[in-house]
Amino acid sequence: MTTVPDKERLLAQVGFVVEIDKLKRVLRRNTLMDGSRRENDAEHSWHLGMLAMVFAEYAPADVDLARVTSMLLVHDIVEIDAGDTFIYDLTEVEVQEKAERAAADRIFGLLPEDQTVTLRALWDEFEERTTPEARFAKAIDRLAPIMANYNSEGGSWVRHGVTADQVMEKVEIIREGSPALAVYATEIVESSVVRGHLAPGRG
Repeated sequence: MTTVPDKERLLAQVGFVVEIDKLKRVLRRNTLMDGSRRENDAEHSWHLGMLAMVFAEYAPADVDLARVTSMLLVHDIVEIDAGDTFIYDLTEVEVQEKAERAAADRIFGLLPEDQTVTLRALWDEFEERTTPEARFAKAIDRLAPIMANYNSEGGSWVRHGVTADQVMEKVEIIREGSPALAVYATEIVESSVVRGHLAPGRG
């Protein structure tokens, strides 16, 4: 016998699903890897989930990959309200934190209470980076734009005059979650400097 759904609960879930469709409209600073156009947040989140699956062997032992993937799916939902942030603009990043927390309150709050708690906890865990899962998820999130810029002849690095030192600061975050992926990211940075697609650092 088919169970009749709780109509109020279902409508709350539908409302949330409709709201997060807006993530497809949020454009990021970096382009697709072929440089043809800017990437949107929904594409970014999907791509990170795939990277987590493909690069799972470079995660710390016993990491819950399903939890990592769940964090990556929800981590940028707040940008529906707060917009995308250029991670090399430290002033903008500082202002963004408050806006993103307000967005998390509003958007996750559209769900039934139990799902609000679950998804908000995933988002908080990702932001706080206190678990191996969160650190690996953040490593994936930091690696993806490095790969995108490398494969699009410098992309946003060239447009904004980003230096190798600035990118290496993000590589240190990758190292926290996956030393192996940090080695690869470092190779990308060094190659990008040689190719003239990334400004040398202060040395």
